[in-house]
Amino acid sequence: MSGGNGQGRAAAEAARRRFLVGLARGAAGMAMIGLGLGLYARRVAARPAVALRPPGALAERDFLGACVRCGLCVRDCPFDTLRLARLGEDVAAGTPYFVAREVPCEMCEDIPCVAACPTGALDKGLTDIDDARMGLAVLIDRENCLNLRGLRCDVCYRVCPLIDRAITLEMRENTRTGVHAIFEPVVHADACTGCGKCEHACVLDEAAIRVLPRRLARGAMGRHYRLGWEEKAKAGRSLVPGVIDLPDRLPGG
Repeated sequence: MSGGNGQGRAAAEAARRRFLVGLARGAAGMAMIGLGLGLYARRVAARPAVALRPPGALAERDFLGACVRCGLCVRDCPFDTLRLARLGEDVAAGTPYFVAREVPCEMCEDIPCVAACPTGALDKGLTDIDDARMGLAVLIDRENCLNLRGLRCDVCYRVCPLIDRAITLEMRENTRTGVHAIFEPVVHADACTGCGKCEHACVLDEAAIRVLPRRLARGAMGRHYRLGWEEKAKAGRSLVPGVIDLPDRLPGG
């Protein structure tokens, strides 16, 4: 009888040890997963934000803090423009964004994505979609843009919802032929909403015009810079009288 009881206790002890080892392994696995997710989130947040966010999105850092990854903005987008980022993408997982080349923003007048946001990550103060600043269109490839090669394409200009405000065509001489004109698409940052319709419509295999997040598309002057002509207009007179008129210099001169 004592031998049987001893074998039983040994078996129970072995089972208990296996249970504790399994429990420890599970906890360690969960800790590693949590650590990995944390490192991934910090790595993604540290990268320059390349994603185009929905209309009304706060500045990227504030947006990441306010967005609860609920997906309601994606659900209420009637054109399936928005998607939620997945793990492994260069966008914080679970946050909404869109790819202009695939599906641009259709600029709904009632802005349903903003209305659906429960946290204010999409600013409800945005009531006019023309005031949205999702990004900024940039003519990236001037060498392959058909208009700049002297052909009449104009597609990016003609599909722009704010035609002649966000994109205009500027005429200049075609020095290659000497007899034709070039109509250069020019984007105006004060009006471009970053909807992406120009990039989506570009007829090239790789779009010559693309929409970038504004902080990647624009430069910024230091606060100490002052533009003389603006200061002169404010003051009604030159602030630096008797400025020396330096000779003009041409490039390469």
